[in-house]
Amino acid sequence: MVAVAVLVLVVRMAAAAANALKDAWPVVLALALLAAAIAAWRTAQAAGGRRRDAERLAVLRITLAEFDGMDDRQFEYALRDLLVRDGWPARRVGGGGDQVADVIGDHPQRGRIVVQAKHTRVGGKVGSSVMYAVKGTAGPAHGANHAVVITNGTITRDAMAWGDRHGVHWVDREKLRRWAEGGTALHELLGLSGRSGGRGLFKRAA
Repeated sequence: MVAVAVLVLVVRMAAAAANALKDAWPVVLALALLAAAIAAWRTAQAAGGRRRDAERLAVLRITLAEFDGMDDRQFEYALRDLLVRDGWPARRVGGGGDQVADVIGDHPQRGRIVVQAKHTRVGGKVGSSVMYAVKGTAGPAHGANHAVVITNGTITRDAMAWGDRHGVHWVDREKLRRWAEGGTALHELLGLSGRSGGRGLFKRAA
């Protein structure tokens, strides 16, 4: 008897639910369509935002005057954006404990690039000590395939020569103009054709 009563109750509840759904289906359908429309709109907005960002980066140009007006943090973000423009998925890592790396980019064919950004006042110079520091951490701390010092100022002859001998690339004010204003890709500017020896290429300088 109890089982029969429960069965009857379940059937009645199912019938009541079916009747309620029958009466309310236009509202349910409208809500479902509204939810689908909102989801589609959000997806389209996100896709449009990504497309606009890609288009902006594809034509990104930054003048030397704009670089000179930046602070250190803005300079690092600008270098990150230029790397992204050139096809290097990159991120800013500069700050306390950065171990001589301000921007790191990872390219599927060219490997990892570690950038030390040196924003200076107009006429400022970057010396050999920066090259030594980058050489000492690029491989051991960051697993770099390529390391580069980039400045809106100048680099001393000794620093350039030391970097050339020990595989630390450099971008001075003139190279920065060709990269950022002229649109030359960084890997073309520096001759970075591929993974130069794999991760950990750089050994600690003597």
